[in-house]
Amino acid sequence: MITIVNYGLGNVQAFANIYKRLNIPVRVASRREDLVDAQRLILPGVGAFDWAMTRLNESGMRGALESLVKEKACPVLGICVGMQMMANRSDEGELAGLAWIDAEVKKFDLSSAAGKTRLPHMGWNDVVPRHGGDLFSDMEIGARFYFLHSYYFAPQRSEDVLATTDYNGPFASAVRAGNVFGVQFHPEKSHRWGIRLLKNFAEL
Repeated sequence: MITIVNYGLGNVQAFANIYKRLNIPVRVASRREDLVDAQRLILPGVGAFDWAMTRLNESGMRGALESLVKEKACPVLGICVGMQMMANRSDEGELAGLAWIDAEVKKFDLSSAAGKTRLPHMGWNDVVPRHGGDLFSDMEIGARFYFLHSYYFAPQRSEDVLATTDYNGPFASAVRAGNVFGVQFHPEKSHRWGIRLLKNFAEL
């Protein structure tokens, strides 16, 4: 069973539709009670870091999520800002993050970039896995995913990086620390590659 955390941000229905087409059981959690016995979690997110953290804090679900992820080791996949919320902090805001991965979220420095490199980083780009397992099992070489962001996830430990993408230099576009996974791109907008990744998460 996949449980999608609905705290008011993210493409919740798009994820639910993909899993329904894959015949994988899925539910949407909008209250703490909906998280009972969750087996796998998806934490989507769009917009500004502080706004996303505020919405999650006000949803009444944060405590239950913390228990599931940190105490019960429930696998969780953060998407875009949902991934960034898993860090300690972000250059974009003042609020503390969830600190599920020892990382900071930083703004791209394009001061030395070529003229065509602008923010946000928007559109399709290559994602290069460090190995073929985890989220990228059975993924063909050259898989591309859809991005829309101006800040990137910077883990303290290099071993937490699952995949990298180049945008005026390499950055971590997928991460893992134990049962905590995150991707900076939008798998729900990334056609067959995104569908494969979401299926892989369900089968971990």
